[in-house]
Amino acid sequence: MYRSEEVRKLAPEMDPLRLGMGWKLSDLDKPKIMIESTMGDSHPGSAHLMEFVEQAAKGVHDAGGKAARYYTTDICDGQAQGHDGINYSLASRDMIANMVEIHESATPFDGGVFIASCDKGMPGLLMGIGRCNIPSIMVTGGVMEAGPDMLTLEEIGKYSAMCQRGEITQEQFLFYKHHACPSCGACSFMGTACTMQVMAEALGLMLPGTSVMPATCADLKKAAYDTGLQAMKLAEMDLKPRDMVTLRSFENAIMVHAAISGSTNALLHLPAIAHEFGITIDADTFERIHKSAHYLLNVRPAGEWPAAYFYYAGGVPAVMEEIRHSLHLDVMTVTGKTLGENLDELKKNGFYENCARLLEPTGLKKEQIIYPYDKPIGDKGTIAILKGNLAPEGAVVKHSAVPKEMHVAMLNARPFDCEEDAIAAVLSHAIRPGDAVFIRYEGPKGSGMPEMFYTTEAIASDEELGKSIALITDGRFSGASKGPAIGHVSPEAAEGGPIALVEEGDLIEIDIPRRVLRIAGIRGEVKSEEEILEVLEQRRKNWQPKPARYQSGVLKIYSEHAVGPMKGGYMK
Repeated sequence: MYRSEEVRKLAPEMDPLRLGMGWKLSDLDKPKIMIESTMGDSHPGSAHLMEFVEQAAKGVHDAGGKAARYYTTDICDGQAQGHDGINYSLASRDMIANMVEIHESATPFDGGVFIASCDKGMPGLLMGIGRCNIPSIMVTGGVMEAGPDMLTLEEIGKYSAMCQRGEITQEQFLFYKHHACPSCGACSFMGTACTMQVMAEALGLMLPGTSVMPATCADLKKAAYDTGLQAMKLAEMDLKPRDMVTLRSFENAIMVHAAISGSTNALLHLPAIAHEFGITIDADTFERIHKSAHYLLNVRPAGEWPAAYFYYAGGVPAVMEEIRHSLHLDVMTVTGKTLGENLDELKKNGFYENCARLLEPTGLKKEQIIYPYDKPIGDKGTIAILKGNLAPEGAVVKHSAVPKEMHVAMLNARPFDCEEDAIAAVLSHAIRPGDAVFIRYEGPKGSGMPEMFYTTEAIASDEELGKSIALITDGRFSGASKGPAIGHVSPEAAEGGPIALVEEGDLIEIDIPRRVLRIAGIRGEVKSEEEILEVLEQRRKNWQPKPARYQSGVLKIYSEHAVGPMKGGYMK
């Protein structure tokens, strides 16, 4: 018996209430599939999702089920930038997961289709899938087209800084702003949105080959319909997410993350998702897998091409074929088959031929977008976990985006307790080559862990500073960020971590090859490790925690219950 039938017996009001909203008598006895999406007029990644909701519902109907549509609209990090709205971003992920739990638990369903495109909607729904553990499958809203001359949104931060410095005119800047988002879909670069689409497929929770499809592609509507059909099969088999997704599934996802140079925000999202599945992964898991991984994807922000080109080149399956020897091919997926079986089937069903037809008008070859394994862009992964007396629990850096000059450096500390002061110092040239800019009290407990996007863009777009300073924070970065940026420093400043104790003139040692981030000197003079620890202990006695920034509302709840940045920033 389906789960929904058992609940009907316990709640006699359920049938009349459903009839009251237009259900037919015949619908009452059908398997019930919840279709939860982030649809809403919030941003291009969610405004178009209704067409995929309807296609998934049609698939459910044609397979003999009854679909019920639910919505938990996500916010847009891009529109939240530059003001305190960005502080709500990470917390919104957990609230989306909470709403999935509420919707599913209040009126239990036999299965679910989950639809999102972007930064927090994707991980929020994945967390909800793991928590509720009903037969579930995802489909995404794809990625947007690029603008004129392959203009993509992550360039706007760079152009904003250039305009403020007088390097381009206001008219040029307005043109870029007015043409960066020509269609719906996730932003067309391998930021957090596209990264998490890829992660959902890599975990085995999407139909093979259906992430990062162009939002305007007719194939995406078919993928949504097919997802509705498959949701019914999963419900019939009672194949639940926790029956499929294991630690080995997460290891596969991290291997793919390394190959695509995925967003550093995945180090927040994958541990939080794993937690909901009852699985523990941590920063050391990323370090172990990334350290010798081959980086293959030539897509922005680190590479040349828009994200839609990734799909044209074969998408996630093509990357998986290149690293096939490293993957756990026996993990189960939502097809009811193993990963290895899925990859073999794609070779037979015309998937790669269809991608090649889409690639042909670009004039590019697949190998210009997805490099062969034996000719990688890099062979040491893309993410490194740094530790030392400044970050005892770790910090993250996308070393593939850091100029070689900054991989080993000794810098002069310039601490700031908020991003606004730091970016003003950068743009006014108060920051000089050889400085380490600290932005602290920006972790989960400090302010909700916002992105430091504009500061990273101001630094990376400055030809001199981009190769001579570092940004170090207990906050996080946009998936579009590039340059000498180290984030997620743990413990965070609000918890009294060493980052809170840094003072002007401290010497900061960065050694990415050795995975070191430490305070190496005081007032410009190098000291021994024992001397540094003594100074930090004395400073700690004088340190006073800042009053909680939020005294009510969601961010008060989030800051009181969030775990540290290197654990995933989820609410415990």
